[in-house]
Amino acid sequence: MTASEKIRNVGPRSAAWLRQVGVRNTEELKAMGSVEVFRRIVKAGFKPSLNLLYAMAGAEDDCHCTALDEDRKAALILAAEQINTEAKVRRKAHALGRDPDEMVAQHREALAQAAAEATGD
Repeated sequence: MTASEKIRNVGPRSAAWLRQVGVRNTEELKAMGSVEVFRRIVKAGFKPSLNLLYAMAGAEDDCHCTALDEDRKAALILAAEQINTEAKVRRKAHALGRDPDEMVAQHREALAQAAAEATGD
């Protein structure tokens, strides 16, 4: 990765993960979105921290990751939790010999149903 391709806030190890999921520069990161890139990194079997998601969001917003506002951070936390939970469901599906995509869809449906019941919808 040349200096002109360096993604703001992202170190060498994380940059290698990004390259493995098809992101080589800031433009590609912005096109895909930091949450989707995080999802692909997790799906590829890596275990990124929330800090990487913050770093990518900062690069996407052209700011240092510590400059992200609290609402943006809260949304990123929720996205990371969902992505990590889905990764656990996928691992469980593989262990059970089931279709991971089907189990993730069932998990999402169960969450939506629980949310609807909790709000009385």
